Amino acid sequence: MRAEAIVDLSAIKHNVESLKKSAGTKLLAVVKADAYGHGLIPVAKAALSAGADYLGVALLEEAFALREAGIEAPILAWLVQPGSDFKKAIELDIELAAASLKALGEISAASVGKKAKVHLEVDTGMTRGGFLNEWDQLSSEHLSNIELIGIFSHFARADEPGEKQNIDQLNRFTQAVDKLHSLGFTNIIRHLSNSAATLKDEASSFDMVRTGIAMYGLSPDVKTLGNSKSLGLRPAMQLRAALYLVKEVPANSPVGYGATESTPRDTKLGIVAMGYADGIPRIAHDAGIWSSSGKSPIIGRVSMDQFVVDLGPDSKLQSGDWVVIFGNGSHGEYTADDWGAASGSINYEIVTRIGPRVPRIYSAHVY
Repeated sequence: MRAEAIVDLSAIKHNVESLKKSAGTKLLAVVKADAYGHGLIPVAKAALSAGADYLGVALLEEAFALREAGIEAPILAWLVQPGSDFKKAIELDIELAAASLKALGEISAASVGKKAKVHLEVDTGMTRGGFLNEWDQLSSEHLSNIELIGIFSHFARADEPGEKQNIDQLNRFTQAVDKLHSLGFTNIIRHLSNSAATLKDEASSFDMVRTGIAMYGLSPDVKTLGNSKSLGLRPAMQLRAALYLVKEVPANSPVGYGATESTPRDTKLGIVAMGYADGIPRIAHDAGIWSSSGKSPIIGRVSMDQFVVDLGPDSKLQSGDWVVIFGNGSHGEYTADDWGAASGSINYEIVTRIGPRVPRIYSAHVY
């Protein structure tokens, strides 16, 4: 095996338990995008065993996969456009988000013999999904042939506590809830908080919180909220690989496509058989691998299937030795946060983009 992503399911469980306890509400575990790259089915089962009340996915096919795996817990799919297979979703008891009158009409029309369970999404300032101007046109007639389960929206800047936009969105959400109450729908689940709001904004918890990145033990924003350790979270993924080759090279040897870097001295280079086809960012700098000898930085550009690190002239590593690309940082290794910063991106992208060529190995404990 050339590489593997080891996923610590006990860390997932710890994070879910901690987040639910701090929120004091129901918790929806966000497992979209193959559970942020950690593996849809194993993570979903771990989250439910730790007390998650709901599972949340973006796409219907993700919800179908959960049902096919025998998972019976409530599932909400929210990126469900008009023309989707609403009938199958209703049959499988998958709860659907509606963000427009057209979608709501199609869901209602598909509710034959069994009513669809629906959550209405409102746009409170993200200016992405959700009802905006059409919200004023919504009437009880539009909701007569469905079972209204909840109402939700999404914060744009919850990872920036104190931003006025957060308060504005909270107020708009409350107004949208008031409208549904005025139409007679009072027994509904209100959910607004994402991971950042769950961690830092108790007033937005309402009846349920939706935890994505924090469930995987990563900070929504290291700069504004602190790192995983300071937030009491345990990163769940460790990415490691076997060195394809270790070789001695002289000083001033150009490395990689474009010869963007050269060795500053006589040294040993390690070639890692992972590249951007596996999710390693092509533009990454100031990241690399860790071994018992410490950190070794990337040198040159990341290729499709491999990247090169400068091991240093005194390295004892040999071809075939295993090294850590990122982990929780407890041993001094690079973290997903480090790789995000090194790529001009965020930790979300680093873990989510790890490709299917890298097997996921599940463990009760990684460290």
